[in-house]
Amino acid sequence: MSQQIESVKKPIFQELTADDPDAEATVIESMCMNCEKNGTTKLLLTKIPHYKDVILMSFDCEHCGFQNNEIQNGGKINENGIKIELEMTNENDLNRQIVKSDYTCVKIPSIDFEIPPQSQKGEVTTVEGIIDRVIAGLIQDQSKRREENPDIAAEIDLFIIKLKALKIIDEPYKIIFEDITGECHVENPNSPQRDHHVKISHFVRSEEQNKMLGIFEANNDELLKPIAPGTFTLEQLEGEVLTFPTNCPECNNPCSTNMKMTNIPHFKEVVIMATVCDICGHRTNEVKSGSGIEPEGIKIEVKINDREDFSRDVLKSETCAMEIPELDFEVGSGALGGRFTTVEGLLTATKDQLISSSTFDGDSADISAGKRLDKFTKILDEILDSKRSITLVLDDPAGNSYIQSLADSGCDDRLKITRYIRNYDQNEELGLNDMKVENY
Repeated sequence: MSQQIESVKKPIFQELTADDPDAEATVIESMCMNCEKNGTTKLLLTKIPHYKDVILMSFDCEHCGFQNNEIQNGGKINENGIKIELEMTNENDLNRQIVKSDYTCVKIPSIDFEIPPQSQKGEVTTVEGIIDRVIAGLIQDQSKRREENPDIAAEIDLFIIKLKALKIIDEPYKIIFEDITGECHVENPNSPQRDHHVKISHFVRSEEQNKMLGIFEANNDELLKPIAPGTFTLEQLEGEVLTFPTNCPECNNPCSTNMKMTNIPHFKEVVIMATVCDICGHRTNEVKSGSGIEPEGIKIEVKINDREDFSRDVLKSETCAMEIPELDFEVGSGALGGRFTTVEGLLTATKDQLISSSTFDGDSADISAGKRLDKFTKILDEILDSKRSITLVLDDPAGNSYIQSLADSGCDDRLKITRYIRNYDQNEELGLNDMKVENY
């Protein structure tokens, strides 16, 4: 009697749950860096809920007892790097949780201090934890320095005093986190309200930074080769749905992405991409501009008063930030990605992401933060039920966002559109400052 065994497809990166206590770990024999004998390394591919795929590594040497635990990014690298400027104003800021990768550079300009990338491993810590770790590292060899070079030891003692003074916060100072992988995060203790003490910007990596991450661009000569005559026309591209292989952003298994070019009336051409994973069921939709960056940025303000306003079509590009001034709420450009939806769909997606995407959810989460989130989501429910009026603001430096006007002719008094000249920082974030546009 033949027995059929049905193979069950599982995500490559699985969540750690009580239902599956015996998660599959890969065990390999590897050399101990302490005694140079062979020890054991265990690798576990898992995911931090609502954050990212990670590889947990645990090493243990039975000969000398040396142990080491590390965490590495298992997902794809972000398109842009991130720069976070945190203004330290009181001792509560020392408790802000920080997620930093191996490539995070930490700077404190007031004392001319810098932790270069790859000098510390990626970790989840606090601002105070970063300062304490630096102090412990400097104190470690001080007794030896005092014997060999007392002048340098005295200078380090003075610098340690400066570092300890940072924990008292007699006056405000700034800490800068700069990460070329874009994988750094600073906790917002007032979430979901805006964090007035944090400034976040993104930047385009240089060629040297890409090489540090193992990213190499294709040969420009290959990219600039003309398409063979008759291969595709613009009309064919607009009429066809193209499919190409990719990896699921949720479980990292192979899947397919469908792409279609379409034209939004009275606006411009856009590219709509949709991905559906057959293994974990994850669905994602993304919209990108099909016509590059506009000469000017655009700021769109629309008053949301009734159900009619919820039906307005909205194109939010991946470079567009969203704001609701009445709630002191702001969403950065990368939070919701590019979307072609309605006002109602955009607010619903914002609510869903707030509920499901807190990096620091868990047993140690701040109870007051959970209460603030519950209160905020109830306010969003009231807005979606047309019980509250708000102003929705879209600010897109690339000029590729759009909200539908409900006026067939004349002026829509609820809709205000302002175009502006981008500043240097906005051009830097879009990668325009170093772009060569003449004699190319």
